[in-house]
Amino acid sequence: MTKKQIDSIDKQLISRLSEDGRLQAGKIGEHLNITSPTVRSRLKALTDTAVLKIAGLLDAYKTRGLTTAFVGIRLDTYQLDTKLEEISALDQVVWACVVTGQYDIIVEVISVEGMVGLHRFLSEKLYKVGGIKSSETFVVMKSKRKWTLLPKGIRDKLEEITLTVGDS
Repeated sequence: MTKKQIDSIDKQLISRLSEDGRLQAGKIGEHLNITSPTVRSRLKALTDTAVLKIAGLLDAYKTRGLTTAFVGIRLDTYQLDTKLEEISALDQVVWACVVTGQYDIIVEVISVEGMVGLHRFLSEKLYKVGGIKSSETFVVMKSKRKWTLLPKGIRDKLEEITLTVGDS
C-alpha cells in the first residue's frame, strides 16, 4: 500500500468542508485558487481512500427522540481488535474506539427508545458480543458543538421514528 501525504490543498479542502459540507466544488475552488475539476478529483481521492466522508450530521441534543450515551467497556480477555469490530458493527453504535485508562473500549450509542432502548442495547445486543467483563454507561444530558452521524441501524428505520426539533 502506497502512502500519500495529505498536502496543504487537501487540508484546506477538508477545512472548508468542515465548515459547510454542502459547498460546491466551484466555490471551494475559488477560495483555494484551484479549478473545480481539481477540487472534485481531490475530493474523490480523499473519499476513495476513506480519509474523508461527507455526511449529514445531527445535533442529537436539539433532536427530540434521540438519547445519546457513552459506554465504557472492560473486556474479559485482551481481544481488542476483534471486540472493537464486533461492537462497532452493532446497529445503535455511532463509533467505537480502543482507549487507554480504566476501559478497553469506549462506544457512543444512540437510542430512539430512550432508557428502554439503552437497556435493551446493553442487556441484549452488547451482551451477545460476549467477552465483556463490565461496562459503565454515561447518558448525555446536554451537549454543545456535538454533531452526530446516525448509526446505520437507526438510519434504516428513520421513516418509522418520530423526531422533533426542540429548543436547547
